[in-house]
Amino acid sequence: MVAPPLSAPLDIAFDYTRSLGPVLGRFMTGLRAGRVLGSRTADGRVHVPPLEYDPVTHAPVTELVEVQSTGTVTSWTWTDRPLAGQPLDRPFGFALIRLDGADTALLHAVDAGARDRLYTGLRVRIRWAAERVGHIRDIACFEPIDGPAGALDFQKDEPVTIMTTPIRLSYTHTASADESRYLRALAEGRLLGQRCPVCRKVYVPPRVCPADGVPTEDEVPIRDHGTVTTFCVVNVPFAGQRLDPPYVVAQILLDGADIPIPHFVIGNADDVRMGMRVAAVWREPSSWTTTPENIAHFRPTGEPDAPYESFEEHL
Repeated sequence: MVAPPLSAPLDIAFDYTRSLGPVLGRFMTGLRAGRVLGSRTADGRVHVPPLEYDPVTHAPVTELVEVQSTGTVTSWTWTDRPLAGQPLDRPFGFALIRLDGADTALLHAVDAGARDRLYTGLRVRIRWAAERVGHIRDIACFEPIDGPAGALDFQKDEPVTIMTTPIRLSYTHTASADESRYLRALAEGRLLGQRCPVCRKVYVPPRVCPADGVPTEDEVPIRDHGTVTTFCVVNVPFAGQRLDPPYVVAQILLDGADIPIPHFVIGNADDVRMGMRVAAVWREPSSWTTTPENIAHFRPTGEPDAPYESFEEHL
């Protein structure tokens, strides 16, 4: 019986931090104070969010003007099942909203209550967040104009210069049949490659040969020793880092393979070099699953360095 392909949910997430500059800095500072600013370009149009450079003259934008917190829906779409991290945790609409006094539309959420209450031409207003920090989410969402506006707590107006936005992508990855065999072998402490039937190169993990455009076929056992082809030393700390800097991320050409894999090399970073011979350090077998993380890192073996000619085609 052929085992079904493996699949698993994957999450990719990081916090993106950027310097705002003079235009977006004033825009975010305005949002924190409960004001919306747009940029006036040479043709007299007011853009919200503001542009940093005029799209016609390419000159820096210097004039910012305040627009209203009310506006009109110009187009929209409905979200029945909100995802984690979206503006609302109940069904809502995403809409393009042209604020009064602006000539362009702003994309944001509309808390309409029901799909049949959201339509092109709907008049809406901003619902401000209770706590504002100088971010687009200081606008909690928009709401139809059919009741009294809530009181707005104006906050300090010190310049906002930095903005941090969480970025997240969640999806389900389904491995191919060949990749699934490779991952199941990892759960047994083995490395498997496959050979291209045309050029005879061995790829780890198995894949369609990038040179010949055909799937790899014959399985080839691969040794968990290899050669460092290129590498970099990571000296800068960042959020989510698994190792304390400095450490080495290297491309390692495993014995029997024709393409290197990326992995950590643990030891004295100053000693790592091209041609260094390394060996995989596996985690405890009781923790093995169908993932490349079964190999914790690679370590130097102390063998003589591989000659440059043995890996020059794999740089």
